[in-house]
Amino acid sequence: MIFVAESAKSKIQEIRSKGHIADDFFVRVSVTSGGCSGLSYKMDFDNEAKPNDQVFEDNGVKVVTDLKSFLYLFNTTLEFSGGLNGKGFSFNNPNASRTCGCGESFSV
Repeated sequence: MIFVAESAKSKIQEIRSKGHIADDFFVRVSVTSGGCSGLSYKMDFDNEAKPNDQVFEDNGVKVVTDLKSFLYLFNTTLEFSGGLNGKGFSFNNPNASRTCGCGESFSV
């Protein structure tokens, strides 16, 4: 399961309304190689599901990830912070053994 915190849900709804993103678009999250810790998170809106996608819905938000990324994202919570220290989306990932200072990459 991938979880969505209330803070992330609110920001996703705001982005949808300001960007005129249709309701049939879901949030796609994935893990790619790169970043200072070896693996990086990627997040976007998408409306095309792929055959091996894993689909979750939490807190009213549909989240989709590919099977390989899900192995890294299992039980991760998508969060959003609007504060001065690190404004933006973040992943609270219990599988990460190390993260970089910016929080955008991790290793397992």
